Amino acid sequence: MLPEVLQYGFMQRALLAGAMVGTVAAVVGVFLVLRRLSLIADTLSHVALAGIAAALLAGIYPVAGALGAAVLGALGIERLRSRGGLFGEAALAVFLSGGFALAVVLLGLADGFTVDLFAYLFGALTAVQPLDLWVILGLGVLVLGTVAAFYKELFTVTFDEEAARVQGLPVDALNLLFTGLVALVIGVTMRIVGVLLTSALIVLPALTALRLARSFRRTLILAVAVALLAVVGGMVAAFYLDLAAGGTIVLLAIGTFAAASLLPARLRG
Repeated sequence: MLPEVLQYGFMQRALLAGAMVGTVAAVVGVFLVLRRLSLIADTLSHVALAGIAAALLAGIYPVAGALGAAVLGALGIERLRSRGGLFGEAALAVFLSGGFALAVVLLGLADGFTVDLFAYLFGALTAVQPLDLWVILGLGVLVLGTVAAFYKELFTVTFDEEAARVQGLPVDALNLLFTGLVALVIGVTMRIVGVLLTSALIVLPALTALRLARSFRRTLILAVAVALLAVVGGMVAAFYLDLAAGGTIVLLAIGTFAAASLLPARLRG
């Protein structure tokens, strides 16, 4: 007989979506943290929030609005960075504050907060509908396939961008591609933990894995394992204890990071 947590259709969808979300967030998160660009995830989350608000106002699929806004934000950030118009952090600050301000204005026009909006802000176990599941699976396969196809190039750019230019790699195009992947991960992740907590799920498993692993490949594998532990464990705990799923997942990820940080150095790696 199946455990109670697996007897409900919404939990089956949420766990399937969570497994994909944990995998793609961890893989992209390792590259992001090593490039010291963790703030991009938080910035694109706020830009995606504006997309959700616009979609709710227009009466269209909110995930499409979030994805469109996040991809446009990624293009804008990389354009400013590659042309030297603004330093990286300044460009992120402009888009973060601009995205949040636009979201507030649009939400005001849409008569403020609604039940649907709260599900997108903070995630909910019942939020994953069949259409969401197929979107998450499709985008997740696209992100993982792209990372696999450009693995060597992304690895080189991550560790030494100047050396990558000397080798003739199209660094600006690869940076744009990677930022676009982060935007897609934001869209994939927000149905599980909410758009305001997506950056935590992207960054925390990578930080935990970097505390424990000694090689890049092991870091990737360990980050995925930590993310799956946090997502699946957080969902099950939220189901039985009637907690908010997004917050429970992120708190479990923070607890794992704290435990890894307390391990003696001789036990790491």
